[in-house]
Amino acid sequence: MTALTQSVRSLWDSSIGKKTVVAVTGLVFIGFLVAHLIGNLLVFVGEEAFNHYAEWLHGLGHGAAVWVARLVLLGSLVLHVVATVSLTRQNRAARIAYAHEDTLRASKSSKIMIWSGLTVLAFIIFHILHFTVRTDAQLAKIAAESPYQMVIVGFQNWLVVIFYAISMTLLCSHLSHGFSSAFQTLGFSSSKTRSLLDKLGKAYSLLILVGFLSIPISIRIFGYGS
Repeated sequence: MTALTQSVRSLWDSSIGKKTVVAVTGLVFIGFLVAHLIGNLLVFVGEEAFNHYAEWLHGLGHGAAVWVARLVLLGSLVLHVVATVSLTRQNRAARIAYAHEDTLRASKSSKIMIWSGLTVLAFIIFHILHFTVRTDAQLAKIAAESPYQMVIVGFQNWLVVIFYAISMTLLCSHLSHGFSSAFQTLGFSSSKTRSLLDKLGKAYSLLILVGFLSIPISIRIFGYGS
């Protein structure tokens, strides 16, 4: 085992190492969600604008850029989930060893985070199968002709919209806590900035929630694009 491998292993085995992994990968998703939301909101600009955006995105870097982004996101997701599960187990062990009020409160918070995170993971898998892999043959055919129409048709299903809404709500609950925690772990939080970061986290989460939910609600409830 090389010195570098041993150092990486030691960092990963430590609690601070896992928290750093969770924080960095969390920031990757925070940035991705903003970019993804901006692109998705082009659906309200019109079919031509949205289809042009989809064509530009998949042609960026001769098609390589989107795959690099997917690999980075997939790698970040795996590391985020594995590190979070490992930390939750460590917190549970610490709760058993030290029945202290702060530890119990932290463990309860971690428990909520892990379940909301796993629900979001299930949603991500479903979302990829639904809109990226396109396991639905009809939806895949529509997507080949117009990505805009794929979105419109995809959100005509009430079950999809309800699952989407629940998942996005849990995602934003996860983000609201994780936003400030990520900056705190990376050393950007202090007694003076903690309150500000908490408010920014809540504002960011609300923006993401309203932005993403506006699309299926407009399509399924108000008939946008029909």
